Amino acid sequence: MSTVAMWWDPSQIEATVTRQFVCSHLLPEEIKRLDLPLGFGDGLTDGTYWEWIDEKAKRIFLILLDLGVPDQIFGLIDDSWDDNDLPIPLDQIERLALTLTRDDKIEKRFYSRQFHYLLRFVEKGDHVIYDDPEVVPLSVDRRPGLNLNSVVDRVELPNRPGEVFSRRRIPIGTAPGTLTEEEFLYEIGKAKNIENNHLASYYGSYYYRGFIYALFTLPSDFNLKSLLVTMPGSVKSLAKQDRRRLLMNWIHCLVDTLCYLHSRGLSHGNIKPSTVLFNSDNHIFYTDVSRLSIEAIANTSDRSTFDKESYDYAAPEQWYRPSTSHSGLHRRSTLIGSSTSTSTSSDNSSFSINRGGTESVNPASMLHTPTPSLNPQAVDIFSLGCVILELLGLLLKRQTRSFASHRAAKHKSAGRGGAVLDSSFHKNIGQVESWMAGLAKDASKKDDQVFKGVAPMLQLVARMLSVTPHERPTAQEVEQCTYRILTENCLISEPHCVHQYGGWDFGFGNLNISRGGGGEGFNIATKRHSGSGRPSSRLTSYRPLSGGSVREGDMGAGSSSGSQSPQTSRMNKVRTWQAHIYAGNTLSSPTYTNLA
Repeated sequence: MSTVAMWWDPSQIEATVTRQFVCSHLLPEEIKRLDLPLGFGDGLTDGTYWEWIDEKAKRIFLILLDLGVPDQIFGLIDDSWDDNDLPIPLDQIERLALTLTRDDKIEKRFYSRQFHYLLRFVEKGDHVIYDDPEVVPLSVDRRPGLNLNSVVDRVELPNRPGEVFSRRRIPIGTAPGTLTEEEFLYEIGKAKNIENNHLASYYGSYYYRGFIYALFTLPSDFNLKSLLVTMPGSVKSLAKQDRRRLLMNWIHCLVDTLCYLHSRGLSHGNIKPSTVLFNSDNHIFYTDVSRLSIEAIANTSDRSTFDKESYDYAAPEQWYRPSTSHSGLHRRSTLIGSSTSTSTSSDNSSFSINRGGTESVNPASMLHTPTPSLNPQAVDIFSLGCVILELLGLLLKRQTRSFASHRAAKHKSAGRGGAVLDSSFHKNIGQVESWMAGLAKDASKKDDQVFKGVAPMLQLVARMLSVTPHERPTAQEVEQCTYRILTENCLISEPHCVHQYGGWDFGFGNLNISRGGGGEGFNIATKRHSGSGRPSSRLTSYRPLSGGSVREGDMGAGSSSGSQSPQTSRMNKVRTWQAHIYAGNTLSSPTYTNLA
């Protein structure tokens, strides 16, 4: 921070107001008076003025010192005033007789200064209601160049030295784009149970002068959307090898954090480049999952506004109702091999995303059907697959603008004028597949070991982008597979964020990396039986659940057994959820409705 403020907590007051400190602000004859018996009590007390100050009036002495009248401490002690009388109402300060003749200015200064020594700090999980004259103990970062506004800024708390928080001003009311006070309290009650090192997490909140402010961990300096366009200096300055490893580790951090949410029966519900954030230390994290984000509140104020980015990275079932015909029994799988044996295939040049039975469905015909009840965790998997593709493109120096143009290429036709082309992932699966093939081809020409993980990662993404929700892997499966890719293919011995959340065991055999002949071909195979669990080597950095947990009512059916199928386990633990539904025949005149 540019300015360091002095915050008077009890320990600071106790350490500051010593006898030497008091004497340094008194005249010699006043210093002698410190050891005299108190002037009241008719000899019934043997205490001295110094003992009264030391035990009962350190705050009052500091206030008098601020006003330039420290000698008045003796008169206040004679009238038996002490720190327990603070705060003194403005209309009662006249009784202190701070000056020979009444001085309104001095009295008002005493009234305001006393609150600097009566601080109430925002502690973790607290919601503090401050009265108007109180001082809120925090420092706002006003450094030039920061993206500051009246809604979000960066703050520091004196009781949390070295930490920086993101402060959001939450609009309270009943109008669109606001939350009622009851809704706000409900949201913070849920948010305080969610904490992760790669997730903007609720710290505390407070009410002050008509506004409610929420404090969140991990203030961001940039997001993935901006990084894909212009690489920031903190990333660009890294050595080439370090930068490549960082990008692959980012993928694992995102996947691991999604495991954290899903293990609690929760979902993120809004994964896209602008909600994947970074700080200046290149630490990656998601935006929070509460309704307290500025974007979430804004979306409720104008539901007719079309969010093209959300549409582009949305799962197909958020756009239209999937076909009721299930292809699970006759699955057109892209994953070659069904056991841990080495695959004989070495073809990494093509990728096929499972389209299920949705290709024959006309999205326009589904716009007025009842809102489908979706699996929000399967939605997260699809959106994260899109984000991983963007990160792999960044690794291979592919432009995100080129990727978007490639996805929309099949929609280009003469005479369309300036109509917005549909560049979404879910409506351009074929183009996404060809882009993935290009990434694999580029990676095969690289010598760096990190690029050996690109092809198998693309095979994993192909499953994540399955049009049929129940064909997508769980977050646990994605994390296990990503870990193996980083350690066995990229040879990153210690990936970031190696955790196991909630003790869920979907079987480590559900996904495996098969290496083709000569080490050039990689295929991700599935096994439809419950495995023996993660190898013991993966538990060296086990992370237990945090102390606060989501209420059982939010957790669903409880822990799954080892024999339960991954899909059944996931469905049992997910609350029924109404998805974001996008409506409109074309992108040139869309409407967007948030029904969550």
